[in-house]
Amino acid sequence: MDFRPMQYVYQPVDNGAAYTLLLLHGTGGDERDLLPLAGSLGRGFNILSLRGNVEEQGMPRFFRRLAMGVFDEKDVHFRTHEMVHFLKGLSAIKGFDINKLIAVGYSNGANIAGATLMLYPELLAGAVLFRPMQPLSGLEDSFETQRQSPVFMSSGAQDSTVNPAATAAYASLLSANGFDVSTYTVNTGHNLVQQDITLAAEWMHHHFSK
Repeated sequence: MDFRPMQYVYQPVDNGAAYTLLLLHGTGGDERDLLPLAGSLGRGFNILSLRGNVEEQGMPRFFRRLAMGVFDEKDVHFRTHEMVHFLKGLSAIKGFDINKLIAVGYSNGANIAGATLMLYPELLAGAVLFRPMQPLSGLEDSFETQRQSPVFMSSGAQDSTVNPAATAAYASLLSANGFDVSTYTVNTGHNLVQQDITLAAEWMHHHFSK
C-alpha cells in the first residue's frame, strides 16, 4: 500500500522498559500541540507525538471527513493502517516497545486512537480519549481484545459536536469487546479544560504507575 511517513517529535527517557505516550492532536494541531499536556499525565514515559497526514483547508488531520461529524470511513481504515505501519517501523529504529504504547488523543486524534483500538485491538496498552466519537461502523462483531487494555474517555456536557448518547454507545461497544473503559463527563464544551487533565492524570497513575 502507498503509505507515507509521518512527521513526529520523539522524546525518550533513559529506561528501556518505559511506556510510550503516543500523542495525537485534534484538527488544526500538529506534532507539538499536545507536548505541554504530556508532563501533566505522569513522569517516566517516552513521548512520541505525531502529525496527521491529511489536511483540511490547511489544517492537519489524521483522516478525512465528509462533513462535520461524518467521517470518510474508507480513509479512516487506510490512515489507521498507515499510522500503525509507521509506528512499528519507528519502534524498531528508536527502540521503544511497540507493546507499551498508550495513545493520548484529543478530538480527531482521539478518533484515530479509537480506530486503532477497533482495527488493532491487541496493540495499545491503553488509551486516553478526550472528546471521542466512534470512528468506524459495522465492526461490532469483528474486533475483540484479550488484553483488556484500559481506556479513558472524557466528554463535555455542553459539547455540541458529540452526541452524549453516541458516546455512551461507543463506550459500551468497547467494553463489550474486552476493553476496561472508564467514562467521565466534564462541565464544558468540546474544548479541553483542567478537569480533563486532572482526571486523566489520576487514571494514568492508577493504571500505569510503577
